[in-house]
Amino acid sequence: MMIPFLVSKIHQATVTSTNLEYMGSISIDEEIMDSAGLRENQKVDVYDITNGNRLTTYVIQAPRGSKVIELNGAAARLINPGDRVIIAAYALIDERELDSRNAVILLMEADNRISRVVHSRI
Repeated sequence: MMIPFLVSKIHQATVTSTNLEYMGSISIDEEIMDSAGLRENQKVDVYDITNGNRLTTYVIQAPRGSKVIELNGAAARLINPGDRVIIAAYALIDERELDSRNAVILLMEADNRISRVVHSRI
C-alpha cells in the first residue's frame, strides 16, 4: 500500500514578496530548494503561521542565494510579505520502505538563512 508521508519541510521561512500578476506558484531560493530536496514544479503545501491560511501550489526557482520566498498569483491574496510560513512536500511511499526513509526538515532564521537541517525518520 502507498501512504502519503512528509518528505521535506521548510520550517518558519519568511515571505519576502508577493506577485499577484504572476500565473501562480511559490518562488524559492534555489539554494533552499536544493537543501530541502525540492524540485521545480513539485507540488507543495504552504501553511501561513502568521494568519492561519493554507494553500497548495508548485515550486519555481528563485535566484540562488537570494533568500527569496515569494507567493505568486492567487496565493498573493492569502499570504503577505513578512509572514512566517511552513512549506511541506509529501510523497507516496510504499509502506515497506517507511523504516528506511527520512524527511528533510530545514529550520529557518527570520532572514531565510538555514539555521539547522534535521533528517527525521518517517
